[in-house]
Amino acid sequence: MTVRFKSLLVVAIASLTACGGDPAPKPTPAATPTAAGAPTADAAADINPGLLDPLLAEQTAPDQFSVKFFTTKGDFTVAVVRSWAPRGADRFYSLVQIGFYDDVAFFRVLGGFVAQFGIHGNPRISEVWSEARIPDDPTVHSNERGTLTYATAGPNTRTTQLFLNFGDNANLDGMGFAPFGHVVEGMEVVDSLYKEYGEGVDQGQAQSQGNEYLKRQFPELDYVKSVTVVP
Repeated sequence: MTVRFKSLLVVAIASLTACGGDPAPKPTPAATPTAAGAPTADAAADINPGLLDPLLAEQTAPDQFSVKFFTTKGDFTVAVVRSWAPRGADRFYSLVQIGFYDDVAFFRVLGGFVAQFGIHGNPRISEVWSEARIPDDPTVHSNERGTLTYATAGPNTRTTQLFLNFGDNANLDGMGFAPFGHVVEGMEVVDSLYKEYGEGVDQGQAQSQGNEYLKRQFPELDYVKSVTVVP
């Protein structure tokens, strides 16, 4: 490993921590919508109530379950093992059940390191979930290739942002990153996610403007189209 690569890796890990579930510095909250931009009553009625109230999205996950990600690059399946990180698994299961990850971008994809996602495309929903933090789980399984883990903004700050490990990132194990699942099918899809933007996305703007910002400024990003629990 060259000195330059070591430096880049340190920067990437620091960014993964500082810009995790609730990016630091805290993004400016979404502006109060004008009458023209405010969601209509019909549009609000179409939103799952759990997306607007985290207290309505608190479920206990099965001991083991699998979810299928349908993405713009193809599909992949993740097997979740609750005993690896019970609080993280419960939050993920709850988010999948309410459709949180539908139309969510892989906004930070770093070859050889991680693919990060979990900022909702609707700023109103992002704002609601930005403070819905869960306590940390001990790290009992390594951040090996294909594992699924929460990004954080420090201790006990996990919310909705996740990352998939491209390689063996065991150096994250002692830093509060506790995997709760691993890709069992379709890792080649994960490997093919668009990487050219690197660290280019401003997470504060992604939080406050949602997919409008991402699709305007970063049109080549890949997206999760939907996620569902499978037998």
